[in-house]
Amino acid sequence: MRNRVGGVVKSGIGFGAALAMVISYVNWQSILWAIFHGILGWIYVIYFAIRYGIGS
Repeated sequence: MRNRVGGVVKSGIGFGAALAMVISYVNWQSILWAIFHGILGWIYVIYFAIRYGIGS
C-alpha cells in the first residue's frame, strides 16, 4: 500500500508541474514564464514537505 501511495504522489507532483507549465505557456506564450511557474510548483511541494512533514 505504501509503495502505491508513493508512486501516486510522485506522478501527481510531476503531472502538476507539467500542467502548470503548459497552462502558463498557453496563457502567456513565453517559455520563461512556463519555467517560472513550474519552479513555483516545486517550491510549494518543498514548503508542504517542511510544514507538514514528509512521512505524514
